[in-house]
Amino acid sequence: MPSYSAPIEDIKFVLQDVLEIHDSPIPGYSELDNEYLNAILEEASKISNEVLAPLNSIGDEHGCTFENGIVYTPPGFKEAFNQLKDGGWTGIDCDVKFGGQGLPYLVSIAVGEMFASANMALGMYHGLTHGAYSAIYSHGSDEQKKKYLPNLVNCKWTGTMNLTEPHCGTDLGLMRTKAIRRSDGTFQISGQKIFISAGDHDLAENIIHLVLAKIPNGPDGVKGISLFIVPKFLVNDDGSLGARNQVSVGKIEKKMGIHGNATCVMNYDGATGYLVGEENKGMRAMFTMMNEARLGVGLQGLSQAELAYQNALAYAKDRLQGRDVTGSKNPDGFADPIIVHPDVRRNLMDQKSFSEGSRAFILWGASIIDKANRTSDINAEGLIGLLTPVIKGFLTDKGFDMTIQAQQIYGGHGYIEEWGMSQFARDARIAMIYEGANGIQALDLVGRKLPQDQGKNMIAFFTILKTYIKENKNKLEEFDDIFLEPMKSATADLEGAVLYFMDKGIKNPNDALSGSYDFMHLFGYVCLGFMWCRMAEASFEATTSGSHDNDFHQSKISTGQYFMERQLPFTKLHLARIRAGSDAVMKLNQENF
Repeated sequence: MPSYSAPIEDIKFVLQDVLEIHDSPIPGYSELDNEYLNAILEEASKISNEVLAPLNSIGDEHGCTFENGIVYTPPGFKEAFNQLKDGGWTGIDCDVKFGGQGLPYLVSIAVGEMFASANMALGMYHGLTHGAYSAIYSHGSDEQKKKYLPNLVNCKWTGTMNLTEPHCGTDLGLMRTKAIRRSDGTFQISGQKIFISAGDHDLAENIIHLVLAKIPNGPDGVKGISLFIVPKFLVNDDGSLGARNQVSVGKIEKKMGIHGNATCVMNYDGATGYLVGEENKGMRAMFTMMNEARLGVGLQGLSQAELAYQNALAYAKDRLQGRDVTGSKNPDGFADPIIVHPDVRRNLMDQKSFSEGSRAFILWGASIIDKANRTSDINAEGLIGLLTPVIKGFLTDKGFDMTIQAQQIYGGHGYIEEWGMSQFARDARIAMIYEGANGIQALDLVGRKLPQDQGKNMIAFFTILKTYIKENKNKLEEFDDIFLEPMKSATADLEGAVLYFMDKGIKNPNDALSGSYDFMHLFGYVCLGFMWCRMAEASFEATTSGSHDNDFHQSKISTGQYFMERQLPFTKLHLARIRAGSDAVMKLNQENF
């Protein structure tokens, strides 16, 4: 049976030794002393390992059910969700004014990785609720905040976001859901939304749907979209629940994965809705929720890769097949464990170096969000905006790849459901699709984020890399050779791609768009390479200062070396593809496909 053990030592290493949060000027970081931080992570680890993880396969096997208009979650989900709620885990970084703990977003992401690894489907109910909280917190009226946020923070109520319709997904300008103004200032919402994660369930008293709709006679396309709060049950002025709103579930989807999360078709038949923010400004408000969700989805890519790796590693140490070609490592047994074989090692090192590098990357990203939200740094918001499609797209693409590689370690057993690898791959697959399919993330990166503000954010990113390389060069020859020189080369590859787009993209946009997916991956490899430089730097310092955990740090250095030698060179492949332009991509006539 599959298992999970939260990697809290690795998380603490990134937070304390790499990001050095105790010395950070970001408000709230200095209060996270070792004792306090360790207590949070240890308790999150305990609930992940003991409560959430045992329900993962149960949720996959049983799935959600839909009977007489009511959605039921798998056995044990409600009890586990209540433990998360009662433990205060659902409001870690939320405003204390609304019942949250007010901790940095960084802590929420660290805890969120554990929850998503242990049980991705169950964790989504909380994750979407946090997104609804953020959208209302950022764009709602004071009255709306007072009415809805406290119960979203404590997950007495949960939240959803409703964008997709049967005829429109990416192109939301085609939206048909209507919002008709009533005399009392509310709106009548009519339409159908599909693929709504956590659209209905038995975990909470109420569900607060955030719904995109068009007010008649508004601007065409996405400029005419507004955002509305549409509760499952209307909320009275005193906070009590009122009548059932005119919103219902048409059906729940039968999906490839995340069976424990109810993906619903939602019907709005003249439901009462409340405008969030300004009319026709709904996309701006919804993007607050979507950008947060995209980071959460990137985290899901990491989480499933980590989960699959842990189980593949255990299997590789236990499974006896063949002999080590350099001499048996298990002479008293009938065979050696398969981890002795170079190709199995290569496979495992791919997974290990990806998971550890991605963990550092997304925690670094969370720290940039904290800097944007908690300081006056005017560049942080632009930087995380640039990195968000990379976090979402690259981590979910590679995260899925890692679950497949982990499955391969098992041989035929990996294809059998009871070993769990099938679930990890099936659950990971959706992360490449929802919250903006990865091809759209790549187009957004190249078409919008890269040239934004005359390339200011990309220039800032290059400045970070080059400053780091310059400041750390010649400190240690081994570090220079193994880490800084490859990093310098990869940075040049990323610059080469940017210069190509600047030269060719304006003349022929297809040249840029045909290379956008490769650019997203090239960018992702550079980011992980940068993280491995920073982790190796911290571990080299620890080994030279006589760290009590020398094995941990030597492992970090060796894993980083593997990434720099065997993974980072993919930047050159992606650059070559980008420079090939769009001719071979676009020249074939449609009729000849």
